Amino acid sequence: MQRARLRVVANEGIGPYRLLRLGRAGLEAGAPGQFFMLEAPGRPLPRPFSLCTAPPGELGFLVEALGPGTTAIASLTVGEEIHVTGPLGLGFDLDVARPLLVGGGIGVAPFPLLSERLGAPPALLGFRTAHHAEAAVLVPNATVVLDPVLVTDALPADPGDVLACGPEAMLDALERLAPGAQLAREAPMACGYGACYGCVVERDGSYVRLCQEGPVVRGGTHGPPASPLLAAPGRDDRIRAPAGQGPGPPAHARWSDDAGRRGAAG
Repeated sequence: MQRARLRVVANEGIGPYRLLRLGRAGLEAGAPGQFFMLEAPGRPLPRPFSLCTAPPGELGFLVEALGPGTTAIASLTVGEEIHVTGPLGLGFDLDVARPLLVGGGIGVAPFPLLSERLGAPPALLGFRTAHHAEAAVLVPNATVVLDPVLVTDALPADPGDVLACGPEAMLDALERLAPGAQLAREAPMACGYGACYGCVVERDGSYVRLCQEGPVVRGGTHGPPASPLLAAPGRDDRIRAPAGQGPGPPAHARWSDDAGRRGAAG
């Protein structure tokens, strides 16, 4: 883990998202699925983001502007600088025989780098709208479904080795449909290295910090974060890891546990 002040080299629009490209300044890219804490200008707490791309000399982050913090980050211009800490957490295990990447919405953020490291395996991506689905251009060999079709509807009967990132309800469904899947989970996070205990969740009958034992996990991880330390009033102050670009779906979203079939929407 290192902290450095990185310069913005590009800020590109991809559908409703921004691909923020930063000069690396000596920071290592780490493993796909690990994350970095970006210090939002004018905000007291950093925000966690999965690493999206890692070309030579750069680190790229896919950003969805939802509140003051993510809007400040998404609005950075070429030449401006931002403090970044990372890489943090545990990423995906790349020792898999038949990988299938399954993502929903902004949860596709870690997949460009993951796909590159795995040799462009098939991917199944779900989005709310065609506008959101423009982000699929970042992931080669991808099949895209749009709401109301869900990724769990399109999941093959034998999906192989599932590596997934997206809304919690999608991950819960995949946990039932593909036991042993690698799931990039999310929780509110303020520090990224285990000090704040804001990302404590229940896992297999005990409690873990997702920033340390995750964000990529196998096995059951259930329920909301157990820690009250980040009970923030606004949506943007609950920005979550690993994708880190936006909070989970609102309470009125269409997720359902019936038959474990409700999956991804952006």
